[in-house]
Amino acid sequence: MSNHSAPLLARGHLDPMDQDLNQNSLTSSRKRRLRRCRSAPRGDCMYNDDEDVKTDEPPPHRSIIPMFRDLNPNLREVILFFVLYLTTGTLCFYLVRNQISGNKTNGVLDAIYFCVVTMTTVGYGDLVPSSSTSRLLACAFVFSGMVLVGHLLSRAADYLVERQETLLAKAFDLHKTVGPTEILKELHTKLRHKCYVTFLVLVVLVLVGTIFLVMFEKMPVIEAFYCVCSTVTTLGYGDRSFNSGTGRLFAVFWILTSTICLAQFFLYVAELNAETKQRELVKWVLTRRITNNDLEAADLDGDGVIVAAEFILYKLKEMGKIDEEDIDGILQEFEQLDYDDSGTLTNSDLILSQTTS
Repeated sequence: MSNHSAPLLARGHLDPMDQDLNQNSLTSSRKRRLRRCRSAPRGDCMYNDDEDVKTDEPPPHRSIIPMFRDLNPNLREVILFFVLYLTTGTLCFYLVRNQISGNKTNGVLDAIYFCVVTMTTVGYGDLVPSSSTSRLLACAFVFSGMVLVGHLLSRAADYLVERQETLLAKAFDLHKTVGPTEILKELHTKLRHKCYVTFLVLVVLVLVGTIFLVMFEKMPVIEAFYCVCSTVTTLGYGDRSFNSGTGRLFAVFWILTSTICLAQFFLYVAELNAETKQRELVKWVLTRRITNNDLEAADLDGDGVIVAAEFILYKLKEMGKIDEEDIDGILQEFEQLDYDDSGTLTNSDLILSQTTS
């Protein structure tokens, strides 16, 4: 820009070339900001205008345990709760081991085994509490185990929601370079592969459990398979169970692994079903042609021009991600913060609105 353009700029006049440059710069800045908004950030999270870094919260905590560093925070929390539950339950049931009747092997091993059988709701009946104290403990750990399972299911639901959001974001990114068919094929193949792998692992666990019962618990093949199925599905009729010390040591790890694997398989099946429906929605959104009626519906301020923010809101409404109540609530918050009614937010607006409130 020339030296004499500063006075003109102060008076609000620009050369056509300068005006085009400023317009392109503004458009580029808007696009950069919109690209950063791939998903809605948390309420306590803000980003610097020049860098994609958080400015008002510390970096995420890095676990001192190497194997936990790369785990999803939700999964890490579930594992910590599980370890705490298993440790506390083993200690409690070991202390009341003389108040538990049944076929016993080793005090510590029986306590761990009884804790796992209680938490997974298998309940063989080979070890049962025989006093008021042990029965109250069993009741407490049954309900706390169910709470732990409910917490796990809640985290699984969060995982499904995150996966669906990732699916939509990735679909729009890939749509820039490839067609809808390639997008849907790539996203669907990975999840189907997970289902196959989990099912294969589940079959291996069933075979391993059956073979172990035949070899170490001396069960017939049919009875061993029956015991495995009743255990994996947490039925636990109680007529067949692990009675030896070696069998219970194996059962501690095998019961946890097999029941979690079955739950994970059902989770992937549910996700595959949800993703199939989501794929249909994504395909419809990506391939549907925009009409004049769509433009009129997307024009929120009625000025006849659709800006990027209006178009994004319209698409989100079309996908069922937000509704009019959500938009009205956000607009009300914006109007409260916009102290000078300029239609934009600045630091001065925030300071004045907070001072007034």
